[in-house]
Amino acid sequence: MARAMKVAIVDDEADMRQSVSQWLALSGFDTETYASAEDALKVIGPEFSGVVVSDIKMPGMDGMAFLKRLMGMDSGLPVILITGHGDVPMAVEAMRIGAFDFLEKPFNPDRMTELAKRATQARRMTLDNRALRKELSDGTVMMQKLIGGSPVMERLREDILDLGQADSHVLIDGETGTGKTLVAHALHAVGPRGGRKYLTISCAAWSEDQLTAKLFGPSDDGAVPMVEEARGGTLCLEDIESLSHALQSRLLTMINEQGTPPETRIIAICNEHSPDKTLEDILRPDLFYRLGAMTIVLPPLRARGEDILTLFTRMSEQFSEEYGCEAPPVTAQEAAQLLQAPWPGNVRQLVNIAERAVLQNRRGSGSIASLLMADNEASGPALTTEGKPLKDYVESFERMLIDNTMRRHKGSIVAVMEELCLPRRTLNEKMAKYALQRQDYV
Repeated sequence: MARAMKVAIVDDEADMRQSVSQWLALSGFDTETYASAEDALKVIGPEFSGVVVSDIKMPGMDGMAFLKRLMGMDSGLPVILITGHGDVPMAVEAMRIGAFDFLEKPFNPDRMTELAKRATQARRMTLDNRALRKELSDGTVMMQKLIGGSPVMERLREDILDLGQADSHVLIDGETGTGKTLVAHALHAVGPRGGRKYLTISCAAWSEDQLTAKLFGPSDDGAVPMVEEARGGTLCLEDIESLSHALQSRLLTMINEQGTPPETRIIAICNEHSPDKTLEDILRPDLFYRLGAMTIVLPPLRARGEDILTLFTRMSEQFSEEYGCEAPPVTAQEAAQLLQAPWPGNVRQLVNIAERAVLQNRRGSGSIASLLMADNEASGPALTTEGKPLKDYVESFERMLIDNTMRRHKGSIVAVMEELCLPRRTLNEKMAKYALQRQDYV
């Protein structure tokens, strides 16, 4: 259950403060009271994790002046004003300034609760969106999302850091479900444009006229064209293979008109092309060479080895927490099947199977093997995977088992030794072998 959000109640009348606070507390809100706007401003800042309920008529700083101060500090902060009958025109003006809503005295307590719920929902969404934008502009956070210690993932992270700093246009290719959109975000976040605009649009989701208007204008709703809005930042074009020849020409002209480094960085993502054609065959050559001078090709999941077990474990843990149940145990046979699966849907397919495995486990039925079999049958002819020596499968399973146990026991070496029946020296040796460090689990 989500933690109760704060409601700051500001009123110079002690009885009113207390009655509103008690009512909202009984309704499940975390309340705090202030006798003046000046006292409240000592506590309420731009990232205040709650909403404000304030009287309009107060000595010193009144509710209108208080509202203007709050809106100047954080225009996304919901403020509910309490007004007397004669102050309704003033309350309407407050709505124009940015108040969330107002209550006229005497008010129905249920109406107060309803408004507080709506306001806290709006505040939670605002704070979540801010956190997401901050995350997308934080290169360290974005790189941490690229889970995996396989050589191909190590190389991918190095490529992102190198090309991110280069600040040139980039073309991202790879099979469906490999994480191309995440890599595009990471390229933007780790580079010099990290704190600037990052806009993305699918070239396959709109008709040619709509896409032209959105990218270059003019738009029916008067919106700023995306190539202008992204100026100084990054414009990500997903499904670049769907771009018509006319729009390819328009995009090429825009790129050629920019200086070096480009005013707007283009990151183009190819999501699908037929087996008998490359992206070079689909795009006009001059545009391909402008976009493809720097290229990242994402590795398919089946080429990532032990990362498959690491990803499955992380996803299972996340879904088990979300659904409030235990993550499914993975047997040695199931670990081998996960490693051998063709994964035509790549990471996206693995995430889906992890979620379904958690739901199955909650019901006490099914197996990971049955999910893999059903998925592969639904996907049609399977991609082939190369066999590996038994030793590799055993080591992958052993690493996963130690990793899972360390996570469950939050790094307690004694608890892990007891559960796995391993002496300390043997556990230390295996953790060193698999590059597992206790501090990562504490």
